[in-house]
Amino acid sequence: MNGPHDLGGQHGMGPIAPERNEPIFHAEWEKRALGITLSCGAFGAWTLDESRHARESLAPATYLSASYYEIWTRALETLLKRHGFVTQAELDAGHMLDKGREPKRVLTADMVAGVLAKGGPCDRPVEAPPRFAAGDSVRTKNFNPESHTRLPRYARARTGMVEAVQGSFVFPDDNAHGKGENPQWLYMVVFDAGEIWGEGADPTLTVSIDAWESYLEHA
Repeated sequence: MNGPHDLGGQHGMGPIAPERNEPIFHAEWEKRALGITLSCGAFGAWTLDESRHARESLAPATYLSASYYEIWTRALETLLKRHGFVTQAELDAGHMLDKGREPKRVLTADMVAGVLAKGGPCDRPVEAPPRFAAGDSVRTKNFNPESHTRLPRYARARTGMVEAVQGSFVFPDDNAHGKGENPQWLYMVVFDAGEIWGEGADPTLTVSIDAWESYLEHA
């Protein structure tokens, strides 16, 4: 979707100002926000892609005025309500009012280290060979779905070159909406800066993205 998260090439947001020696957390509540989000993700009720889409779907005024972990927390509320673990009345009250849905798994303290070390690999086998190879000229498709996609706006309807075949992975556009993993080949595609940014772009620069196979066609 074309949401407030997709800011590549947008003007008016001010300069990027990296914080020197930035701490992992800026406030104690951020630690709790991360812990709660990971614990609820372990319920097994939604996928990483659905979680990402929930953040992207926040209203622009909310998203752009919120800090990083505020966005995580607001999206988590959406997911917990959607999947029947809490109600809006309980969120308003700040405590449980009725017994909600039982999670498939509860992440206890002794499990955390092992679960985090294992991660969540999303590489999957695909029977068909890749349609594109390194060196191929490709063009990205031009679409603006209201659903989830990982193809950024600035890279749509652009011509570039496949630099590498990255392997085959879960297709997030489907997985975010309960349509299955439907894995596809993933490619690193490189674009000249002028192709992306147009007149006035620095000719010495290139832009690289990872693009799933269904995003691409032969140029």
